[in-house]
Amino acid sequence: MIQVDSISKTYGTNTVLNIPALEIPRGQSFGLVGNNGAGKTTFFSLLLDLISPSTGHISNKEVQINTSEDWKPFTSAFVDESFLIGYLTPEEYFYFIGELRQTSKSDVDALLAGFEDFFHGEILGQKKYLRDLSKGNQKKVGIVASFIGNPEVVILDEPFANLDPTTQIRLKGIIRELAAKEDVTVLVSSHDLAHVTEVCERIVVLEKGEVVRDIATSKETLAELESFFGKVVSREEE
Repeated sequence: MIQVDSISKTYGTNTVLNIPALEIPRGQSFGLVGNNGAGKTTFFSLLLDLISPSTGHISNKEVQINTSEDWKPFTSAFVDESFLIGYLTPEEYFYFIGELRQTSKSDVDALLAGFEDFFHGEILGQKKYLRDLSKGNQKKVGIVASFIGNPEVVILDEPFANLDPTTQIRLKGIIRELAAKEDVTVLVSSHDLAHVTEVCERIVVLEKGEVVRDIATSKETLAELESFFGKVVSREEE
């Protein structure tokens, strides 16, 4: 589904990402973890053509991302609040995304009805602009908007940040349900090792822009990740 070929990103003399090869099969729930500056957001930005690679390329469903826009109709994402339009209400924003993804208002409404518990009465019908919502509620809007139009690839960068514990639990269920669909590939980055091991069947660890672990999730994965990052702390303290 997603093929990485000799991708790198360099700013001046500083290489922030260098991945010779990586493949993410169709239908996989893929987790990306690493400390701040490890290259997670850079990788997602390259995957969404928000920045240009220094070398190499990424293909999504055999479409080279930086040379064609044919991947956009089946790919959606929420990376941060910059994806939102602050002067719209949540309803206006959802319908706007629906228009972009050729989804009718009735179909958008049907989708939103399935997220009443996730919204917890704080999103719809509040007559508030997106810019006036809390960071957590803005994130809820962005995440649900990424599901509009039945995308085949969904990319979520730090989806659990700024969410209260109850909402995090609900979101984990939503991601697991989405990932259970064989035709949907879900990519999630997170600083929370427990959350990502719960929702992803495969986890890749980035350190200083390079892949240092590629793990098929099991009962031992969380302990393995905690051990790895514990050793990183030890190295940094030496």
